[in-house]
Amino acid sequence: MKSKFYAAALALSVSLASHGAFAASDDFVEDASAKGVAEVEAGKLAQEKGTAADVKTFADMMVKDHTAANQKLKALADKKNIDVSDDAELLDKAKAMILELRSAKSFDQAYANNQVKAHEATIEIFEDEIKSGEDAELKAFATETLPKLKAHLEAAKKLAAAHGGAAAQ
Repeated sequence: MKSKFYAAALALSVSLASHGAFAASDDFVEDASAKGVAEVEAGKLAQEKGTAADVKTFADMMVKDHTAANQKLKALADKKNIDVSDDAELLDKAKAMILELRSAKSFDQAYANNQVKAHEATIEIFEDEIKSGEDAELKAFATETLPKLKAHLEAAKKLAAAHGGAAAQ
């Protein structure tokens, strides 16, 4: 009887531990996909409303790079049966950023500043996944994507400096 109890306790603890890992994976996928969709949408807005050539070039890079990363993440999430939030839900999360950009006196400056802050936050999420994530494939995705995010951050800082942004430092 004791061995059945221990077997049941072990099975329950393994089940709970793996559920925690899936929850953490779900959180990373949701956060990373939300940030990615926000980058694409803000980039599209900058392509439309930006006035400076360097802002439009940066926005093109954001749309292209983050669309590609979003597609990789979605394929990985689908393979693992992890739901990626739908576009409407993700756009709700990005709405505050986009509204802030739309109402700014200098769109180019606001966009550049926002990109510094957004990439700093995204890099933190990816570094946390690399350090603490339990899913090897998601960690590999984060590890593969992180250098491009850091390059985006450096480009965003230069863009912010060029447009008088406070986030350039």
